[in-house]
Formats: sequence, C-alpha cells, structure tokens
Amino acid sequence: MTALKAAKTAKAAAEAAYPAGPVSRGRTAGTGGFTGPLLMVSIVGMGLMAGVFFAFDVSIMPGLGRTDDRTYATAMRQFNELIESNPLFLTAFLGVLATSAAAAFAAHRRAARPTALWAGAATLCYLVVLVLSFAVNIPLNNELAAIHDPAGAADLSVVGKFKGAWETANILRTVLSTAALAALAEALRRHARDRH
Repeated sequence: MTALKAAKTAKAAAEAAYPAGPVSRGRTAGTGGFTGPLLMVSIVGMGLMAGVFFAFDVSIMPGLGRTDDRTYATAMRQFNELIESNPLFLTAFLGVLATSAAAAFAAHRRAARPTALWAGAATLCYLVVLVLSFAVNIPLNNELAAIHDPAGAADLSVVGKFKGAWETANILRTVLSTAALAALAEALRRHARDRH
C-alpha cells in the first residue's frame, strides 16, 4: 500500500465520520479559529515522526542487519532507551494525534468539510501507526529490554523478531505517517483556499 492510497483510504473512512450537511448559521467554512495553526503544528510533528520511522527503514535497521546478533541487540537496546526517555520524542509521538484530531474537529465545527475530511484522514492514518507501535514495536522493545546484558545472553531469538515483525511494522508506520503528512498538507491547502 502506497502512502497516497493509504491517505485516500483514510479519507474515505473520514467521509463516513463527517457526512455532508448544511452549514450552520454563524459557521463560515475555513474562516478564523484554530484550524490553521493546528494544521501547521500537526504537519511539523507528523513530518518529524515520518522522518524518524524512515531513518530506521533506510539506515539504522539495514546497518544493524550487517552486524552479528549481539551487536544488533546491544545497539537497538541503546536506541530504544534514548528514544523512550526523550520528552521531545514522546511529545511528538503522542501529541501529533491530538493536534490532528483537534484540527479535524475545529474544521468540522466551522463546517469546512473538505478540510475536516483530510485532517480526519490524517488522524486515522496516525491512529493506525500508534496501534502498530503498541501492538508490535513496543512489546518487542520491552522484550529486548528484558535482556539486561545482550553481550552475555544465551538466547537472542528476539533479534529474529526484530528483523521480521519489528522492521515490517516500522515500514508500515513510515507509509502511514507519510500518508498522514500528505493528508495534512492537503487539509491546509483546502483551509487556505476556503479562506479566500
């Protein structure tokens, strides 16, 4: 599934959540409010997250794959510890879902349906990213963390799981977060057009 297809699929799902309806009195599509700033913050955050996932896909994981299992486990464990203890990463990782959803809601409240649909599509895409993270990547990170000394561990079968399930899930996270980024960009374009 390409990022564009993922964005379009999520947009179709968002259309079901935001059915067309009359514009309420006092709500002018795309004017004022917090929609624009929320979309800008969401785009920056989503770009950062897509970049993190992409970097793992194209450099970190292939590079670790060229090493032995002990080096792989030791390095990956260090990466995870640094990322999980970084407040900036955690803010972006969780916050971008909130800002995207808030942008969709703000646009919906102002009856800016196209903007709301694209922001909603981005929210759905990133929600799947979080589901993948909590269902696949984080449990494997925790399994690796339980090996306190990979250099002396007798069983490093978790490395095989990383090379299979973890890396596959991360590729999906890259595709979905990129699709979400594209959807947010389209939402901002629609928002700017509606204001003129």
